[in-house]
Amino acid sequence: MIIMKKLFLLIPSLLAFLTLIAQENTPYQKPSKEISDLALADTPPYPFFLKEKKKMVLLYRKKYKSIEELADKEIRLAGLRLNPDLKISSRQTYYYDLAIQNVGSKEIIKVKGLPENCRIANLSLSPDENYMTFLIPEKGELKPWILDIEKAEASKIKDVKMSASMGSAMRWFTDSENLLLQIDPGNLKLTDPDKSIPTGPVISNSNGSKAQNRTYQDLLKNKVDEDNFTALTTSKLMLYNIKSKEFKPFIEEEAIYSRVSMSPDNKYLLVESINKPFSYLVPYYRFPSKTIIYDRSGKKISLVMDKPLTEELPKGTMAVRTGMRNINWRPDKPATLTYIEAMDGGDPEKEVEFRDGLYQIEAPFNGKGKLMVQTINRIYSIDWANDNLAIVHDYWWNTRNTKSYKFNPSNPNEKPKILWDRNYQDAYSDPGSFISEENDWNRDVLVTDGDYLYMEGDGQTEEGKKPFISKYNIKTGKMTKVFEIQNKNEYKSIRRIIDVRSGEILTSKESPTEYPNYYLENIKTKKRAQQITFFENPFKSFEGVTKQLVKYKRDDGIELSATLYIPEGHLDKKEGKLPMLMWAYPREFKDKSSAGQVSGDPNEFNYIWYGSPLFWAAKGYVVMDETAFPIIGEGDDEPNDTFLKQLVANAKAAIDYVDSLGYIDRTKVAVGGHSYGAFMTANLLTHSDLFAAGIARSGAYNRTLTPFGFQSEERSYWEAPEIYNTMSPFMSADQMKNPLLIIHGQADNNSGTYPMQSERYFNALKGHGATARLVMLPLESHGYAAEESILHMLWEQEEWLKKYCGK
Repeated sequence: MIIMKKLFLLIPSLLAFLTLIAQENTPYQKPSKEISDLALADTPPYPFFLKEKKKMVLLYRKKYKSIEELADKEIRLAGLRLNPDLKISSRQTYYYDLAIQNVGSKEIIKVKGLPENCRIANLSLSPDENYMTFLIPEKGELKPWILDIEKAEASKIKDVKMSASMGSAMRWFTDSENLLLQIDPGNLKLTDPDKSIPTGPVISNSNGSKAQNRTYQDLLKNKVDEDNFTALTTSKLMLYNIKSKEFKPFIEEEAIYSRVSMSPDNKYLLVESINKPFSYLVPYYRFPSKTIIYDRSGKKISLVMDKPLTEELPKGTMAVRTGMRNINWRPDKPATLTYIEAMDGGDPEKEVEFRDGLYQIEAPFNGKGKLMVQTINRIYSIDWANDNLAIVHDYWWNTRNTKSYKFNPSNPNEKPKILWDRNYQDAYSDPGSFISEENDWNRDVLVTDGDYLYMEGDGQTEEGKKPFISKYNIKTGKMTKVFEIQNKNEYKSIRRIIDVRSGEILTSKESPTEYPNYYLENIKTKKRAQQITFFENPFKSFEGVTKQLVKYKRDDGIELSATLYIPEGHLDKKEGKLPMLMWAYPREFKDKSSAGQVSGDPNEFNYIWYGSPLFWAAKGYVVMDETAFPIIGEGDDEPNDTFLKQLVANAKAAIDYVDSLGYIDRTKVAVGGHSYGAFMTANLLTHSDLFAAGIARSGAYNRTLTPFGFQSEERSYWEAPEIYNTMSPFMSADQMKNPLLIIHGQADNNSGTYPMQSERYFNALKGHGATARLVMLPLESHGYAAEESILHMLWEQEEWLKKYCGK
């Protein structure tokens, strides 16, 4: 009895000890100085180039938010995350200062009139480039501001409370004098869900129709959510003249205005508003909505579309709803609407000659539009030129096919001509994109030169990128390059075509150790390029690291590549073999040739962002970044049919190659990844013995929790249970071989990677005695934003690698 009593008294102490082992109340930590200095290095402002004024507006932004900022009020409803006071995204990225710089001068002119410690969001440039509008939070309300660019002076437009819950809250008319503002009507109050008393259960029905939706997050859950969503997103549309200061209603009715778009001639406005019934299964953009055309005075002209609730769609990635979609103004006409409509009922499994049709409808916008062209695949974009020429582009995900068609908008009986029919994953054969210019309505239309159009592209090759400008003969199909950059020891890219007719372009130049700077140059006169920014490398301590593009082969002959970083002083290998960190993200392909292509350029600047693995090259690790991890399924075979086999083969090929160079100790190789890269990491540690440890951030590990498809997998769990189970690391938790660090944001709203994925996976690993550590970052989403979170994440990764890779 005495022994039993002593044991009984020991139980609370044992439980407390076990709890102490399992849980750590650790405050935010900081990594070593080498990593902290890189993580906190100030980066240059973003230069917003004004092509007509030959000026730049410099936008200054803090690198990270603080945890206090991230802890500000937030309400999550219908797929939105909103600050309930400001009525703007609670995850909004703000600038803190503005400045002006004239091209050809190094002088930075600070903008006057901005409040101290201000936060600037939603910038919008006037068509004449004289003004820029933006929003600033003041005393818990969002206020409209304007910058006079020539004077470098900012001022408040009006003391009204704005509403940016649905995105942009200020839009310019073409005259650059009139603005359309979305303001908060201020008459709808929020209900505290914790204080509301339920009036009954929440009931959802299934009527026998299939609704195979993704695992959306932040959805509405009850009537209180519905009311709060309405209160937070309802706005009123107002007109404001910046010269007369006249401020008047555009439409008297308050509504959930989700989109407003002016016709090119500014005589009509397309206004989309969200309506009830709301849904608890899908986000706001699939709620019912009405699209109405108004004239400039606010008079209703036509109800163009009354879209129903879309909870149910046919199965497949290429499934779309029936009826009108993608309603837009045609940019080359004063007031003509275009829209797309599925010719197959939106069902990708139907065998039809044409999938989509492109229609147009003119004022007064009544009745069904006129069919202009039909496409074999789903339409994703249109380039407009004039009455007789336009280019429509389509794609089909299942085959990775894309086609571009030349068609005559004025003559639907003229057969479209297919210009390209290619695999969109084949970067080497990419002809580029058509170059456009602004017309008299400030809308982008194709640059035409007789029978020629102009194109620009990245020019991806096996050695890197060779950006180009080409002339394309629309009749013969002949492509002639008029400008090509031969990148060798630096990387030069085309950032903007200012005027292709005169040859004026904006370029940037960089190297692994030189921060990107902008240049004005003329490809026709070939005068020396004029440097217009003078930014310095903020990562000076990283300049000694050597960067290499490496190529190697998988055991089945697939070409692979990666970017290798060798720590300073280790090229000669005299210091002995080093540990290595491999970072990757798997991608699916339908053909071997595209899967083996090089991406990027080895001369691009070594930009070290918070999630980068490059930090560890500064700590003496060899780093293998952008490591190719293709998952291939040709013909009727799906990539995921052999996912694990290909995953391990990719990893082994990479390690074997770097090991053959003599740089690494292959017993001290770690692997890491974010999101699908985390999923990859967990699988590699489970199904191979190639790695000493792993880092998995914001991943999903149990695919049965995303039963209607994930990543590029279209089959449901019930169609391919063996695929879901075999690919899920959770199902093989008892086979975990090596230590795994799991990091996840507690507020992750990415579809499929909700925080429970990491919590349940860690519990499974712990239950089977695996070595693992779970770090849940408070308030963070799929990507991380707060300085405290990011420094702690880096500290966790540093300590983990130090412990299991010995450096």
